[in-house]
Amino acid sequence: MRKLAARIMGPGALAFPTWAYAVFFFIIPVVMVLAYSFGSKPDEFTTVSMDDLSFGRFGEALTGTFLSTFGATLQISILGTLLCLLISVPFAYWLAVKVPAKWRGLMLALVMVPFWTNFLVRTLGWQVILSPEGFLSEALTNMNLTGSPLDILYTRIAVQIGVVYNYLPLMIMPLFVAIDTAGPALREAGHDLGAGRIMTFFTVTLPLAMPGIVSGCLLVFVPLTGDYVTSTVLGGASGSMIGQVIANQFNTAQNWALGSAMAVVLILATMLVIVIVGLGMWIIRRITDRVTRIDLGEPSCVPATQEGV
Repeated sequence: MRKLAARIMGPGALAFPTWAYAVFFFIIPVVMVLAYSFGSKPDEFTTVSMDDLSFGRFGEALTGTFLSTFGATLQISILGTLLCLLISVPFAYWLAVKVPAKWRGLMLALVMVPFWTNFLVRTLGWQVILSPEGFLSEALTNMNLTGSPLDILYTRIAVQIGVVYNYLPLMIMPLFVAIDTAGPALREAGHDLGAGRIMTFFTVTLPLAMPGIVSGCLLVFVPLTGDYVTSTVLGGASGSMIGQVIANQFNTAQNWALGSAMAVVLILATMLVIVIVGLGMWIIRRITDRVTRIDLGEPSCVPATQEGV
């Protein structure tokens, strides 16, 4: 009993905020959603009933509308993740390698400035920017780059712009940490061995940054797939995402059972996509390692002997 009390009140107590947050704000809600997905909506005034458990809500969830919206969401999520990666790689490299150390803290603070503002407020800002009456539309028209006012608000393009803006810092930070942690020694070794800047980047820097790339892609792809604020504010009907459909089932239709079933399908589909991509990357890496491996064979060292030694 004393040992148990010592463990509870000892160093393990320092981790209490972490596991308490995980239990109350992740594990319990996910378990509740999973349980509700087997329930039903018996009448107009009841959100969910657990009296008659079945898999029927999953059949209702996998309709044509849900699948088409999920396909559009998957396209937006994958393209948004790739765009964030393409923008973040050169920026993180510049920040970690080219920017003097005394200015990096300021640059990182500027990267994190958007997170000091509410997510909804930031997205509403893009609604003002992308509107036909906004300053961006007026500027493009005055420069004769467009013959008519900008008309991309409430489209999938607007949603794509919004998600890239909202989730870009989540890709930059782990990439910067990975490149900065690698240090300049290996890059200098690549230069000493005759590799140019481009070759050094692709053969040294990029492989060393792979853990940051994987972390950044996960940090962007997973929340982006379930995002519904950006699609609601910037997408309207033509740019809706699956998170918006699920939120409508909980808030508007008051059908928690069907909304939970859709959420479970979304979680499983997201995990499946991550597993497939991870498996594909593992296969590509194995093939690349096999192709680029140099077989030097067994070393044949002939010891030099001298008489009298």
